[in-house]
Amino acid sequence: MKIRNVLFNIAAGSAIAALALLATSCGGSSSNNSQNGVADSSAELSGNISLSGAFALYPLAVKWAQDFQKIHPNVKIDLSAGGAGKGITDALSGTVDLGMVSRELKPEETQQGALAFAVAKDAVVPTINSKNPALASLLQKGLTRDVAIGLWISQSVKTWGQVAGTDDKTTVTVYTRSDACGAAETWAKWLGKKQEDLNGTGVFGDPGVASAVQKDVKGIGLNNIGYVYDEKTKKPYPGLQVLPIDVNNNGKIDADERFYDTKDQLIDAIARGKYPSPPARDLYLVSKGKPSNPIVIAFIKYVLTEGQKQNVPLGYIALDKAKLDKGLSSLK
Repeated sequence: MKIRNVLFNIAAGSAIAALALLATSCGGSSSNNSQNGVADSSAELSGNISLSGAFALYPLAVKWAQDFQKIHPNVKIDLSAGGAGKGITDALSGTVDLGMVSRELKPEETQQGALAFAVAKDAVVPTINSKNPALASLLQKGLTRDVAIGLWISQSVKTWGQVAGTDDKTTVTVYTRSDACGAAETWAKWLGKKQEDLNGTGVFGDPGVASAVQKDVKGIGLNNIGYVYDEKTKKPYPGLQVLPIDVNNNGKIDADERFYDTKDQLIDAIARGKYPSPPARDLYLVSKGKPSNPIVIAFIKYVLTEGQKQNVPLGYIALDKAKLDKGLSSLK
């Protein structure tokens, strides 16, 4: 991947602080409460399970874990975010019980025993600084797929004037992800490429990219929607602006392409198929083979049933019944 790794303070910004707070409520010891790691199936669940992986799924997984532990107080769930690549690697190596993965599985991963359970849907969006000098023109014109290719792939688009259709000579700073992740893989898939084909300044994690764009008036990045919008106000975090995608490629953002003002508007557009897929995509919990741990089985069943009620309130899209039933069938 042609990137320059840049270290940012990932703890910066209200989004990151909020997530860190949530994370502390889900921690737990890695030791088990019973000799075999879980209680007998006829008794109350007791023991620990662990998840790692996609930043995209992390906030929702935190809520699921909190609610599941209220139902089963003798269960502890350890959660960590580190990108979809880490999630799938950890799951296949047995480091964690479940990997959080924000992309489709690769053939070599399924060959190694990866079993995916679709649990939610969200999208990756292009983000810019809210004080971008060409903001007014950008919001009217939007981002076409061809211009996105020029920014992240061919590097033929170098100025904001080229993006906005003006004579602005301000240089664009393009940000991508330095970690193997579903967001970058999904974004690259929209452009007909793979993550390693993306060019730009590499930044670790969703919070890192959001922070980088917030600090750079010339910046453009890619983020999962959960790291763009404030959960309380439903509006983008200070310093961030979603750059609308010109879906029909007619050189302007039409009325039916204007759905980025609030998270709720964007979620509704994704659910109705108004936002392209990719970069909209399903999110997964992944195990190595069919789970046998009673806690893991119970947790997945909870996520695919009662847990789905949390998807929309937290800014995700609930899955259709067919996908949920498929996941439940995989546990039998």
